[in-house]
Amino acid sequence: MCLGMGLAYLGAFAHPEPHQLPVAVVGSGAEAKVLAQELHDPTGDALDVRTLPDRAAAEQALRTREITGAYLPGSSSILVATAGSDTSATAAEKVFAPVAEQQGEPLHVTDVVPPAEGDPTGQGIFFLLVALSIGSYASVAALGAAGSALPMRLRALLVAGTSFVVSLIGTAFAGPVFRLVDHGLWGLWGMSWLYSAGILFLGVGLHTFLKRWTTLGVMVLFVMLNFTSSGGIFRPELQNGFFGSLHAFWNGAGFVEGLRSLVYFDGYGLARNVWTLVAWLGLALVVITAAGVTERRRTVRAATAAQQPVESVQPAAGAERGEPVPVQRRSEAEIAAQEEEMEESVAV
Repeated sequence: MCLGMGLAYLGAFAHPEPHQLPVAVVGSGAEAKVLAQELHDPTGDALDVRTLPDRAAAEQALRTREITGAYLPGSSSILVATAGSDTSATAAEKVFAPVAEQQGEPLHVTDVVPPAEGDPTGQGIFFLLVALSIGSYASVAALGAAGSALPMRLRALLVAGTSFVVSLIGTAFAGPVFRLVDHGLWGLWGMSWLYSAGILFLGVGLHTFLKRWTTLGVMVLFVMLNFTSSGGIFRPELQNGFFGSLHAFWNGAGFVEGLRSLVYFDGYGLARNVWTLVAWLGLALVVITAAGVTERRRTVRAATAAQQPVESVQPAAGAERGEPVPVQRRSEAEIAAQEEEMEESVAV
């Protein structure tokens, strides 16, 4: 876990650098085009510089999340949308600050889409993601280890109930407790439930195959790769290609970007992010269904194997000499393994 967390977090966050950071210069004349070209040429692939005809077009591009900042040369001003990503907005400001200095004026920043009053940095959504994730994958350890003796259908019902509770807790945190958002709580609850249910169903299903390695498996999926690619701290334009590519389809990114779209950007791009969460839940249902089928087959094989020694072994061949019956040895071993796994899960 130490190795994985170090590689994931330092690999994703240690050296943020622009990669096709989308910015714009506002103006329709030759001056704007020359400035855009002067910014793009020395940076290579770091910046994606375009021109927009006027301020209204720049504000619209920010609200549809096409750009991270738009510079107005005449007034040495920059338009940003910090609700989309505070770090990306800061990066855009650093791009145009030297340009404003060359014009002899400080850079004036206008936030077109600011975050909610209770979330001034806009990163509260990311920490909400952390809370939902921990509540979900910690429940996987309990339901997977302690509930492994229960039928899969009953475990699935427990998963549904647990994800419902986790989503309610997350909604309470985001709304009345910390006021991270000021509207859209019903949509937030729906996405929270989709996200939590996807983790729980997938984790409990994987437990059938991974056993004691399940906790490490869900940590890799939903912490190491998930938090780092969610866009909650750095969006993909400030990350390397690996984590940037994960952002396109990972469930944490679907939750963070979906919630941003719902609360701040009038639902732009919301459908795609919701479908990302639905796809993860669909994958999880497939895995837990496969796990149920696998467990039934194992039960049938175990019952068949248990009947053969009982029918073939006579009392004089084993029991009279005080030797343990094979079925009893297997049962005790299974119980011991289950208890050990529960202890490891509780420790983690």
